[in-house]
Amino acid sequence: MKTIHFIAFLIILCSTTNVSAQDQNIRQYGIEIGVLEPGPLNSITDVGEVQVGHQTMIVGNHIRTGVTAVLPHPENIFQQKVPAAVYIENGFGKLAGSTQIKELGNLETPIILTNTLSVPTAADALIDYTFSFEENRNVRSVNPVVGETNDGYLNDIRGRYVTKKDVLTAINNAEDGVVEQGNVGAGTGTVAFGFKGGIGTSSRRLPEKMGGYTVGVLVQANFGGVLQVAGVPVGKELDKYYLSDRLNESPDGSCMIIVATDAPLDARNLERLAKRAALGLAKTGGIASNGSGDYIIAFSTAEENRIPYRATEAVQQKSVLRNNRMSPLFMAVNEATEEAIINSLFHAQTMTGRDGHTINELPVDSVLKLMERYER
Repeated sequence: MKTIHFIAFLIILCSTTNVSAQDQNIRQYGIEIGVLEPGPLNSITDVGEVQVGHQTMIVGNHIRTGVTAVLPHPENIFQQKVPAAVYIENGFGKLAGSTQIKELGNLETPIILTNTLSVPTAADALIDYTFSFEENRNVRSVNPVVGETNDGYLNDIRGRYVTKKDVLTAINNAEDGVVEQGNVGAGTGTVAFGFKGGIGTSSRRLPEKMGGYTVGVLVQANFGGVLQVAGVPVGKELDKYYLSDRLNESPDGSCMIIVATDAPLDARNLERLAKRAALGLAKTGGIASNGSGDYIIAFSTAEENRIPYRATEAVQQKSVLRNNRMSPLFMAVNEATEEAIINSLFHAQTMTGRDGHTINELPVDSVLKLMERYER
């Protein structure tokens, strides 16, 4: 691990560089998924005060990894927790902190995404982050939430190059504007459908008559199956899909999905919302294979429903959306998840990493020609 000090400068340098050559969302190519309108940024940051930060690590021929941080709001999250839920589509993964979210229904740290073997380091860094607030000086228990996918094909994952400083840098980089996508942060070394995967995001805004709420999704795409883009069987047409002659290998991998909404939802309905994100993953052709860790974390940013760490009242009054008003949100998260995954592919760039392994980017021009043909 002594090499960490030697490469520190290069890591910092690379983290400030836009490594994604394909820099367009699918809508900029005229491809529209679903019927609901996206938010102004078509990003998870369209929701309330949500912020996203990356730390990208591309060093030498062997390090292709990073960290992505999602903050539900920029304040002291431990003191002002938010309602949250977790849904597990397939549990071959390591989502630290999930059981306490399921038990108590809240989130008290930023959500960190990274590679599989860096989960303990990221959790330790989140404890440091929480302790850094003066208000938390007497805190004796923290539930750090860390998700992962395995980037070991392109990245020397056993080197465990992610440090606590990298995690804290991702948090400090968090902003509420445009989210960089593709080969960045926790998506630096990922692979999806046999093509270069990465970070992707999208959002949907409900009409005012349905509450005007926003649902935003961010994904770390690293899984397999038979790729579809807006219903077009791209993987089949390109002869690159699981069980085909060209890609007859395991579709195992993982997909971390983060769902944010400003709708006033409690943990129960947030879990129902999270379940519908799995439908969006399925519409891209994901099959939730045996070795895939497909996890969805959903949280609400509705300020009136924050959960204070300390309160004098024994009963907390909340406003929550009724069950019969959930269907538009279900549709929104379905569409936004599908589009976020496809955006991750459209932004990702061909990458060569560990042991000379190369994963090619999605051939966007070929995909667009297929889309044209299927529209006729």
